[in-house]
Amino acid sequence: MDLTSARWRKSSRSGSETDCVEIAHVESEVAVRDSKNPRGGHLAIPTHALHHLTHHATQH
Repeated sequence: MDLTSARWRKSSRSGSETDCVEIAHVESEVAVRDSKNPRGGHLAIPTHALHHLTHHATQH
């Protein structure tokens, strides 16, 4: 996955904190990385799987 043009963002609830997770929507996946170490790698999750996970997490 090429992330050179990815637009990373963090939760608005993070405020000015730098210790958070950032996400970027790339094609049909969502990339996740640690804001403290942006060059340390990322986790790519298919968009549909992330939607399923967040829906399930909010229901339980």
